[in-house]
Amino acid sequence: MPVWDDLVGQEKVGEQLAAAARDADALVTAAAANAPLPEASKMTHAWLFTGPPGSGRSTAARSFAAALQCVSPDRALGGIPGCGFCDGCHTSLVGTHADVEIVRTDLLSIGVKETRDLVRRAQLSPAGGRWQVIVLEDADRLTEGAGNVLLKAVEEPAPRTVWLLCAPSIEDVLPTIRSRCRLLTLRTPPVEAVADILVRRDGIEPDVAAAAARATQGHIGRARRLATDPSARQRRAAVLKLPLRIDDVGGCLKAAQELIDTASEDAKQLAEEVDVKETEELKAALGAAQGGRMPRGTAGVMKELEDRQKRRRTRTQRDSLDLALIDLTGFYRDVLALQLGSRLAIANAEAEDVLERLARGSSPESTLRRIDAIAACREALDRNVAPLLAVEAMTMALRAG
Repeated sequence: MPVWDDLVGQEKVGEQLAAAARDADALVTAAAANAPLPEASKMTHAWLFTGPPGSGRSTAARSFAAALQCVSPDRALGGIPGCGFCDGCHTSLVGTHADVEIVRTDLLSIGVKETRDLVRRAQLSPAGGRWQVIVLEDADRLTEGAGNVLLKAVEEPAPRTVWLLCAPSIEDVLPTIRSRCRLLTLRTPPVEAVADILVRRDGIEPDVAAAAARATQGHIGRARRLATDPSARQRRAAVLKLPLRIDDVGGCLKAAQELIDTASEDAKQLAEEVDVKETEELKAALGAAQGGRMPRGTAGVMKELEDRQKRRRTRTQRDSLDLALIDLTGFYRDVLALQLGSRLAIANAEAEDVLERLARGSSPESTLRRIDAIAACREALDRNVAPLLAVEAMTMALRAG
């Protein structure tokens, strides 16, 4: 199966990347044969993939990286690089290719130290003789200092190095960096396309896949988790009951606390297993005896790991809370659609009776104010406002309408 099949609902982007991969293959072939290089090429050294959450930015970047490393013999017969079966494609997609560095962070930001390590890696020649590819999945999390470190590498790259940066929008990347990248903008995939990929690749029942795709409005990753994880469905159902529990001040405060507690528990479950494994591996690497004391001089290393795990839990909690707020926004969007006389593309069809009750009991103006209150809460969380205070303010605003 070609790597381009992974780009759900992104036909135009797939065509552009396939053309660039074909030209990249021609450049490598010509250089290996000491032949003249092609004058016109759609290939360039730096790319910026933007698009809304769930559109498949990192998937597109990984697929392109695989196509750049493709060694299928079909290329010599005019085939498009990116067969999906050869060693180059397979190892690139699973993250084990020697010349493909995939960078993602589970922390709040990417700092200068990590970026300098990437820049040093980018100066190396490809071990396999094709391209050195750096996939930075969270380019929007670069600090200003890290962005300045990256700028020089993107501005003057090594001859066989390709940077693939991913961010929600071009505004999330420094102007000096984005001006040196070729921009590819992905769209939110159609709900039908997401449901189809869940059925074909994950073996999910069509009804469940359709419901998950509709509920997440085309977010591929969230749709897959919602369709395969019963606890995720339970948490989402609890979030959608919040509008019915804010009739008084006490209900608002209680609902806010429960929302925070749910996000914290979700973050704890996701991080607990990883934290224990990391800690045990580090202790073993530092020479600690089984169940014994740590060697002298290792306290600083352990403290650094604990701080990193704490930052990761903070980000995971924020991400979990943000997903809940997105679900809540979709709920009120459905209310607004019913108030305006539209029943098309209702995301929460399973709660239609509740939606209709709220639609009859309020005006479109108040629903818009409630959507604005959720957006204000998400913005406050981005500014590091205490989560409980931000969510309490939101629930009080939802009650006021």
